[in-house]
Amino acid sequence: MGKTLVLRDKIKEHLLFQIQNGELQVGKTINLAALSRATGISVTPIREALSQLEHAQVLQAIPNRGFMVAKLSKTEVKNLIEIVAQLEVMALEQSEFNLEEMEGLGKLHSEMEATTTITEGLRARFNFHNELVQHCTNKVLLQILKDLKLRLHFYEYDLIRDFGFFKKLSVQTRSVVEAIKEDNVPTAALILRMHWMSILEHIESQISVKKG
Repeated sequence: MGKTLVLRDKIKEHLLFQIQNGELQVGKTINLAALSRATGISVTPIREALSQLEHAQVLQAIPNRGFMVAKLSKTEVKNLIEIVAQLEVMALEQSEFNLEEMEGLGKLHSEMEATTTITEGLRARFNFHNELVQHCTNKVLLQILKDLKLRLHFYEYDLIRDFGFFKKLSVQTRSVVEAIKEDNVPTAALILRMHWMSILEHIESQISVKKG
């Protein structure tokens, strides 16, 4: 079981790296042989790991083609963001931060604010959000959240292209950090929920533009 989890995490880390570099996009089939070469893992366990990600609804299995990042409807994207928002808020509410951890969180946020491109900004944003909840004591919740976020990252990279909007997100998450430093986790959780609703509204509008 432990080896399977390590394998799955390695595959997910590689997929996230491909997303960040624009190599893996919505609708693109995953090449098992190429993935095996890139990770040094044989095809059979990779297929098992991808099947696990399919059950987590990160990927979709296509008969005679393998696995791909499936397109989601506007309703499905909405549901995904709402679930991620709820789980991340729950994880934050079950977290405790010491002084060193708060300083680390503030440093990551400063790095996010200092970015000058959307790609750099989103990568820094993911790191910040991972750090935000990593001290949650509910590890099952964190694993589910991690899988769902990987699925959502495809859509964030595809649909968050407005740097002005990204800066607005940074202002919101700065308020989350400040509330945590004031030992006011309920306020931080409220701002975090509003933050995710801003993302939902923006992504829904971008989906409508693309369809139009």
